[in-house]
Amino acid sequence: MAATDLCTEEEVTHLVHGFYARVREDDLLGPIFHRHVADWDQHLAKLVDFWSAILRGTRRFTGAPMPAHIALPDLNTGLFQRWLALFHETTRLLDNPAMREQADAMARRIAQSFWYGYQLSRDPERIPKQLVPG
Repeated sequence: MAATDLCTEEEVTHLVHGFYARVREDDLLGPIFHRHVADWDQHLAKLVDFWSAILRGTRRFTGAPMPAHIALPDLNTGLFQRWLALFHETTRLLDNPAMREQADAMARRIAQSFWYGYQLSRDPERIPKQLVPG
């Protein structure tokens, strides 16, 4: 199966918009995102491109998300775990099981990678802790 066969662009957009609607309303994550995202339309468009690249193999996404996330102050494992929990709550509602499985797997990898990067940027001498035991 080609990557573009996994899901449609509309399904990607639905996932991203649904997930970030949850994030924006969340008591823990909402305030962080509201402080750092000035233009939600632009941010959502970039996130659709990001997830389209991951789930459909498109090549529209440009950028380096890791440095922007590393620059955020005072993040902790609970915030990354909450992001992941909200993502799974969103994917659980998808009608496309193959997309749900792939999106969940990639979200776990992304969250872990960002959490590792965040920890290493703060204390490069310490071995980073896993976000999700496994």
